[in-house]
Amino acid sequence: MTEKERFLQVWEQEFQTTLKVLKAYPANRLDLKPAEKSRSAKELLWTFALEEKVFVTGAITGQFDFQNVPNAPATLDEIVSAVEQAHKENVEKVRSLSDEDFERTVKFMVAPKQVGDVRRGDMFQFLLSDMIHHRGQLSVYLRMAGGKVPSIYGPSADEPWM
Repeated sequence: MTEKERFLQVWEQEFQTTLKVLKAYPANRLDLKPAEKSRSAKELLWTFALEEKVFVTGAITGQFDFQNVPNAPATLDEIVSAVEQAHKENVEKVRSLSDEDFERTVKFMVAPKQVGDVRRGDMFQFLLSDMIHHRGQLSVYLRMAGGKVPSIYGPSADEPWM
Protein backbone atom coordinates (compact mmCIF):
# COMPACT_ATOMS: atom_id res chain seq x y z
CA MET A 1 0.00 0.00 0.00
CA THR A 2 1.38 3.40 -0.95
CA GLU A 3 1.46 6.36 1.39
CA LYS A 4 -1.30 8.01 -0.64
CA GLU A 5 -3.50 4.90 -0.45
CA ARG A 6 -2.96 4.68 3.31
CA PHE A 7 -3.75 8.36 3.73
CA LEU A 8 -6.98 7.98 1.74
CA GLN A 9 -7.98 4.98 3.85
CA VAL A 10 -7.38 6.78 7.16
CA TRP A 11 -8.96 10.00 5.88
CA GLU A 12 -12.16 8.15 4.96
CA GLN A 13 -12.26 6.37 8.32
CA GLU A 14 -11.80 9.64 10.21
CA PHE A 15 -14.34 11.39 7.99
CA GLN A 16 -17.01 8.81 8.83
CA THR A 17 -16.38 9.44 12.54
CA THR A 18 -16.52 13.19 11.97
CA LEU A 19 -19.78 12.79 10.09
CA LYS A 20 -21.29 10.99 13.10
CA VAL A 21 -20.38 13.97 15.29
CA LEU A 22 -21.74 16.52 12.81
CA LYS A 23 -25.01 14.64 12.46
CA ALA A 24 -25.37 14.37 16.24
CA TYR A 25 -25.28 18.14 16.70
CA PRO A 26 -28.67 19.65 17.69
CA ALA A 27 -29.97 21.56 14.65
CA ASN A 28 -31.60 24.22 16.84
CA ARG A 29 -28.32 25.16 18.59
CA LEU A 30 -26.27 26.51 15.66
CA ASP A 31 -25.91 29.84 17.46
CA LEU A 32 -24.07 28.32 20.45
CA LYS A 33 -20.87 30.25 21.15
CA PRO A 34 -19.11 28.94 24.28
CA ALA A 35 -16.87 31.98 24.78
CA GLU A 36 -16.42 35.46 23.32
CA LYS A 37 -13.40 34.40 21.23
CA SER A 38 -15.02 31.14 20.12
CA ARG A 39 -16.73 30.66 16.81
CA SER A 40 -20.42 29.85 16.75
CA ALA A 41 -21.35 26.20 16.31
CA LYS A 42 -22.53 27.01 12.79
CA GLU A 43 -19.15 28.53 11.91
CA LEU A 44 -17.31 25.56 13.42
CA LEU A 45 -19.50 23.06 11.56
CA TRP A 46 -18.90 24.92 8.29
CA THR A 47 -15.15 24.73 8.89
CA PHE A 48 -15.19 21.06 7.88
CA ALA A 49 -16.28 21.90 4.32
CA LEU A 50 -14.15 25.02 3.93
CA GLU A 51 -10.88 23.61 5.20
CA GLU A 52 -11.05 20.53 3.01
CA LYS A 53 -11.66 22.74 -0.01
CA VAL A 54 -8.93 25.26 0.85
CA PHE A 55 -6.30 22.71 1.86
CA VAL A 56 -6.86 20.17 -0.91
CA THR A 57 -7.13 22.82 -3.61
CA GLY A 58 -4.15 24.66 -2.15
CA ALA A 59 -1.99 21.57 -1.86
CA ILE A 60 -2.72 20.74 -5.50
CA THR A 61 -2.51 24.23 -7.03
CA GLY A 62 -0.17 25.97 -4.58
CA GLN A 63 -2.82 28.66 -3.99
CA PHE A 64 -4.36 28.68 -0.50
CA ASP A 65 -7.32 31.06 -0.58
CA PHE A 66 -8.67 31.60 2.91
CA GLN A 67 -10.39 34.87 1.98
CA ASN A 68 -12.85 33.98 -0.79
CA VAL A 69 -14.89 31.28 0.89
CA PRO A 70 -18.68 30.96 0.77
CA ASN A 71 -20.84 31.60 3.80
CA ALA A 72 -22.37 28.69 5.64
CA PRO A 73 -25.77 27.42 4.52
CA ALA A 74 -28.69 28.20 6.82
CA THR A 75 -29.44 24.76 8.28
CA LEU A 76 -27.52 21.89 9.80
CA ASP A 77 -28.82 19.51 7.13
CA GLU A 78 -27.50 21.81 4.39
CA ILE A 79 -24.13 22.12 6.14
CA VAL A 80 -23.80 18.35 6.55
CA SER A 81 -24.78 17.80 2.93
CA ALA A 82 -22.19 20.36 1.77
CA VAL A 83 -19.51 18.75 3.96
CA GLU A 84 -20.30 15.33 2.47
CA GLN A 85 -20.21 16.68 -1.09
CA ALA A 86 -16.96 18.59 -0.50
CA HIS A 87 -15.35 15.49 0.96
CA LYS A 88 -16.42 13.32 -1.96
CA GLU A 89 -14.97 15.82 -4.45
CA ASN A 90 -11.75 16.30 -2.50
CA VAL A 91 -11.10 12.59 -2.09
CA GLU A 92 -11.33 12.23 -5.85
CA LYS A 93 -8.86 15.10 -6.34
CA VAL A 94 -6.32 13.43 -4.04
CA ARG A 95 -6.98 9.97 -5.48
CA SER A 96 -6.25 11.28 -8.99
CA LEU A 97 -2.79 12.53 -8.00
CA SER A 98 0.10 10.36 -9.07
CA ASP A 99 2.44 9.16 -6.34
CA GLU A 100 5.01 11.57 -7.77
CA ASP A 101 2.56 14.49 -7.48
CA PHE A 102 1.75 13.43 -3.91
CA GLU A 103 5.46 13.97 -3.11
CA ARG A 104 5.82 17.44 -4.68
CA THR A 105 6.13 20.47 -2.44
CA VAL A 106 4.06 23.64 -2.17
CA LYS A 107 4.66 26.89 -0.33
CA PHE A 108 2.76 27.12 2.94
CA MET A 109 3.04 28.77 6.34
CA VAL A 110 5.54 26.93 8.54
CA ALA A 111 5.77 29.47 11.39
CA PRO A 112 4.37 32.92 12.19
CA LYS A 113 4.95 35.13 9.12
CA GLN A 114 7.18 32.46 7.56
CA VAL A 115 6.49 30.42 4.41
CA GLY A 116 8.39 27.31 3.43
CA ASP A 117 8.27 24.22 1.25
CA VAL A 118 5.83 21.60 2.49
CA ARG A 119 5.33 18.23 0.82
CA ARG A 120 1.78 17.69 -0.44
CA GLY A 121 1.46 14.45 1.47
CA ASP A 122 2.31 16.37 4.63
CA MET A 123 -0.27 19.03 3.74
CA PHE A 124 -2.91 16.33 3.45
CA GLN A 125 -1.83 14.90 6.81
CA PHE A 126 -2.08 18.41 8.27
CA LEU A 127 -5.64 18.64 6.91
CA LEU A 128 -6.52 15.34 8.57
CA SER A 129 -5.01 16.39 11.90
CA ASP A 130 -6.82 19.73 11.73
CA MET A 131 -10.12 17.97 11.00
CA ILE A 132 -9.58 15.77 14.07
CA HIS A 133 -8.75 18.87 16.14
CA HIS A 134 -11.96 20.62 15.06
CA ARG A 135 -13.95 17.46 15.66
CA GLY A 136 -12.70 17.53 19.25
CA GLN A 137 -13.85 21.13 19.57
CA LEU A 138 -17.22 20.20 18.10
CA SER A 139 -17.65 17.34 20.56
CA VAL A 140 -17.39 19.88 23.40
CA TYR A 141 -19.95 22.13 21.70
CA LEU A 142 -22.14 19.07 21.21
CA ARG A 143 -22.09 18.27 24.91
CA MET A 144 -22.76 21.92 25.82
CA ALA A 145 -25.68 22.03 23.35
CA GLY A 146 -27.31 19.08 25.11
CA GLY A 147 -26.59 16.63 22.31
CA LYS A 148 -25.33 13.09 22.68
CA VAL A 149 -21.63 12.62 21.97
CA PRO A 150 -21.09 9.51 19.84
CA SER A 151 -18.22 7.12 20.19
CA ILE A 152 -15.13 8.61 18.56
CA TYR A 153 -12.06 6.51 19.44
CA GLY A 154 -13.79 4.54 22.11
CA PRO A 155 -16.92 4.64 24.21
CA SER A 156 -18.54 7.87 25.30
CA ALA A 157 -20.98 8.52 28.13
CA ASP A 158 -23.73 8.58 25.50
CA GLU A 159 -22.50 5.61 23.45
CA PRO A 160 -20.97 3.09 25.82
CA TRP A 161 -19.50 -0.08 24.39
CA MET A 162 -20.61 -2.35 27.20
